[in-house]
Amino acid sequence: MICIKNGRVHDAVHETPYIGNILIEEDKIISIGSDFSVPVDAHIIDAGGMEVYPGFVEAHCHLGLEEYGIGYEGMDINELNDAVTPQMRGIDSINPLDPTFEKAAMAGITCVGTGPGSGNVLGGTFAAIKTVGHCVDDMIVKDGVAMKCAFGENPKNCYKNKSVYTRMTIASKLREALYKTRDYLARKEAAEGDISKTPAYDFKLEALIPVIKGEMPLKAHAHRADDILTAIRIAKEFGVGLTLEHCTEGHLIADKLASENYPLAVGPSLTHATKFELRNKSFTTPGILANAGCQVSIITDSPVIPQEYLPMVAGLAVKAGMKPFDALKAITINPAKHLGIEDRVGSLEPGKDADIVIMNGSAFESLTETVHVLINGQLIK
Repeated sequence: MICIKNGRVHDAVHETPYIGNILIEEDKIISIGSDFSVPVDAHIIDAGGMEVYPGFVEAHCHLGLEEYGIGYEGMDINELNDAVTPQMRGIDSINPLDPTFEKAAMAGITCVGTGPGSGNVLGGTFAAIKTVGHCVDDMIVKDGVAMKCAFGENPKNCYKNKSVYTRMTIASKLREALYKTRDYLARKEAAEGDISKTPAYDFKLEALIPVIKGEMPLKAHAHRADDILTAIRIAKEFGVGLTLEHCTEGHLIADKLASENYPLAVGPSLTHATKFELRNKSFTTPGILANAGCQVSIITDSPVIPQEYLPMVAGLAVKAGMKPFDALKAITINPAKHLGIEDRVGSLEPGKDADIVIMNGSAFESLTETVHVLINGQLIK
């Protein structure tokens, strides 16, 4: 049993932090506050004068799929033999021994949604994983949190003069896959287990069945406003779940996005505008969208921005006008909701995983040091 005592608790539930104790048993938080007795055998962590946060969560990155200090041998983000690859699973490319995991964990990023990149119209599934471990299967919080799809320049550039040339083609390929899956599922269900009536097994369509059934959202890479709206149009057309990733021009259509109420993952903003669709990127975007009433997560899209700098980029959003509590939620509870794992992580509450970060100052300040990190109730720093 562990007790974190006298820290200033930022629980991502209440806007105002408070001085309190956190009692941990095995891998869960069991009590928070100051009105419980601390067991005599508890290991005490004195957090007096320090800031205590939930473990930071990222909704969208590629941690472990593009390895550190290596080229082709460790480049496992995009399968570029086919523009439509929903059958790919991010967990089959993740290398938990890559040094970026330790860098992330030591900085207090305790859980991430990671998976395939945006080269393909359909790229495969994301998983939510903790950032410590030697075997990815032991690190999984939830596999299949989303099915990656992509709009805009990335599929166009990857398949130019091959199979994708226009945005119309991207949309049509996604629609075709969803139409085929809907038909395939209907035929499977109508067969009622009769092998003579069951359609021939299709690996790609099988992977998309959870999307059609509403069990897994599309995770739509979209920077430009028109691409964001195309993603929404197609999701509505098929009645499927959707999260919107990057949203570089989201501030241009903030009222529309607020009315649609899809989760938004915003970023990476701390980069050069390397392509035309990034020309309107701004650190003001997360705050504008949050003020409009959107559920906003801030992302590094690591390795675009190193994973360990997630709190820093949230701080830059605060500098650009985002409310501090909105920024805190954008790297804790909102990405947990975005990934569908808010019952486990994202806030400091009894019953949740004991993923906790203790810092000697504000998480949003670049000079702040991470003093202690607990993941699954284990003190890793």
